[in-house]
Formats: sequence, C-alpha cells, structure tokens
Amino acid sequence: MPEPQRTMKAWAVIKPGPIDSGPLRLVERPIPEPGPGQVRVQVSACGVCRTDLHLCEGDLPPHRSEVIPGHEAVGRIDAVGSACTRLKVGQRVGVAWLAATDGTCRYCLQGRENLCLNPSFTGWDVDGGYAEYVVANEDFVYTVPDRFDDVSASPLLCAGIIGYRALRRSELPAGGRLGLYGFGGSAHLTAQVAMAEGAAVHVLTRSAEDQALAEQLGASSVSGAYDRPPEPLDSAILFAPVGTLVPVALAALDRGGTLAVAGIHLTDIPTLNYQDHLFQERALRSVTANTRSDGREFLEIADRIGIHPTTRPYPFDQADRALSDLAHDRFNGAAVIEMSDD
Repeated sequence: MPEPQRTMKAWAVIKPGPIDSGPLRLVERPIPEPGPGQVRVQVSACGVCRTDLHLCEGDLPPHRSEVIPGHEAVGRIDAVGSACTRLKVGQRVGVAWLAATDGTCRYCLQGRENLCLNPSFTGWDVDGGYAEYVVANEDFVYTVPDRFDDVSASPLLCAGIIGYRALRRSELPAGGRLGLYGFGGSAHLTAQVAMAEGAAVHVLTRSAEDQALAEQLGASSVSGAYDRPPEPLDSAILFAPVGTLVPVALAALDRGGTLAVAGIHLTDIPTLNYQDHLFQERALRSVTANTRSDGREFLEIADRIGIHPTTRPYPFDQADRALSDLAHDRFNGAAVIEMSDD
C-alpha cells in the first residue's frame, strides 16, 4: 500500500473580510514538495506584515483561492529540488515577498526586477510562511546573518527590506533630516539604518507606545502624525496606509525634498495644492516591492550596524490574534508567529 500523504498545519485566507470576522482559518494541507530549482523550508518563525492584514481583509484581493499568507519566513531547508546549486539541506534561510520574476521583461533586463511585468509574490500568488513548511525558488531565498535569531530575523525580510528601499527612494542626503510617518515594524528598522548613517530622524505617529519606542531608539523628535516637525524635512517616508497624511508630509518637506510612500495599499489621497505641496521641486513617489539586491544590501547593513528588531512573538495557533492585534494597534514593533518545538 502507498504511504499516506504527510500533512502540515497552515493558516489560509478562506473568505476575505474584517479580520475579527475570521477570514483566516487553521487548516491541514499536504506538505509541499520542492520542484526543480526550489527548496523546502521547515518554518520556525514568520513575521506578520500589514500586507498580510490587507490580504485577509480584501484590500488586496488574493491571487489564488485559500492562499497561505506570510512572506517573512525563517527556517532550515529540509529538502531541495533538482537543479539546486546554491543552497543545501540544513542551511538557515529566509523566504521573502518577491517569489519570482520572469527575468526577460524590459524591467528585469534593466535591473529593475521589482517592476517585473510577470512577478509572483510569496503569500499572495504562491503559498507563504503561515505554515509548518514553505517551498520557495532557490534564487529568491536569502541566507540569514548569524547575528539574528529566527524571531528577530523574520521582520528583516519584508519590514526591513521594504523600509530600506523606501529610504533609498526618499533620496535622503548625507546628514539629512528624515520624517517617518507611522512607526511600526518597518519604520522602527528604517530609523535605525538612517540614524546609523548620520540622519536626524523625526517620528510622527499617533500611538503612545510607538512614540515611546521612537524615543528609546534615539529619534531627534517625536510627535503626533498630523503635527509639524520641528524643522523642515529633506526626506520623508509614509509607512501608515493613510492617504490623508500625504499632503501633511509634503507640506513638511523643505525645498527639493522627497516623500516616499512605502505601503502596497493606501487610502485615498485628498486633493493636493500645487503651491503648498509640490512647488519648489518637492517630489512624491511610490515604492513597489524590492529587488534581490535591495534585500542583500539591507541584510548586510543590518548585520554590520547590529540593528535591533523589536518583536512581539505569538504562538503559531494564534496567528489570527496577531493580525487582529496589528489591526487594532495593540503592540509596537513587529509581530512574529513562532513555531513550537514539538
């Protein structure tokens, strides 16, 4: 008789809706087998990203039925498919948002694979890390610096990488003045990179807990999200998915300043006034995904400067609660789902 198929526990988006209505359900799935050029990772921890919340609530419609979310997964490779040449069984790796690109479109050929015309994303197009096992393309998997344990490493794989790209997109000059609107999982990592590079960081956020964390990390000033920073900003990054903050942040920029919007989802932006918001060469730009070079560069910097992720671990069977707590701002830093040792 054939051996019964091995199964795993996973969280799947059954029917998108408000997070407290239960769109995410714990299910049993077959353990996936790695195909050619793929590795299978036994997940030990997976970060909880606001993109996962947008997926569960339908702000980002799932690209496949009952998809498993999660794109900040850390674990060890327990199986490799044919044609794998870079990674081996037993290595500790991270599985991140960008799952694959076509490698042939005009953007990939220009080195801008984050704009690929035919990409796929972990936890949106392909099953992600809210599971005991995840399969990923070897070429899109990162090795994880030894400095970080599994829980601390998880938020680096999206919150850190996307924040890093947003920082570069904001064109912050050396020793410049940076405003961060919202101060969650991504912003608190970005702030540490900017300060290590000599920037004055001004944090603008509504949460008292996030304000306290910003002060603890050494921000130059901390105030409410709609307040005016104490000095004009050379650059700003909007992490909060709140469109009404766009004109606020633009008005806070100095001449020639740039506002980068880091999120994949944003509520509607109010009407902008050219004179107040864009004149004097202020710039507004979005951030779309990341390249693998962004990821490698950020992980090297995080290792070198000793970045300190603030994490809130949740047991695997409370992934739905972690997302609910994220939606209701019940913690600061980054939530991480942690597998048991069973």
